[in-house]
Amino acid sequence: QVQLVESGGGLVEAGASLRLACTISGFTSSRDVTGWFRQAPGKEREFLARIVWSGGRTYYADAVKDRFTISKDSAKNAAYLQMNSLKPEDTAVYYCAQGDVYSDHRVRSYRNWGQGTQVTVSS
Repeated sequence: QVQLVESGGGLVEAGASLRLACTISGFTSSRDVTGWFRQAPGKEREFLARIVWSGGRTYYADAVKDRFTISKDSAKNAAYLQMNSLKPEDTAVYYCAQGDVYSDHRVRSYRNWGQGTQVTVSS
């Protein structure tokens, strides 16, 4: 059973940076994909970025590609989301999710999810 645990969220001021971590246990395959999503109150869950464990290829949503960076540490079975120049509209619960080679920007394409970490950006 794959389990994901997010950490690194918090309350920051606009313009600050945060680095979220996603620790993955029960990791199954180098063909897996880890994605980062967020969900603001009253809104749908939104794709941010994903990374393919084999080779490290990355994909981003246009809305965050210039400010957010996804990365991984295979030795630690962890994925990260570096977020720079944070804005109040980035306030949301941030989730990591584990999928496979067919996983893309769609929420339903990921099979395992973490519980989320709150990020709040004050103006």
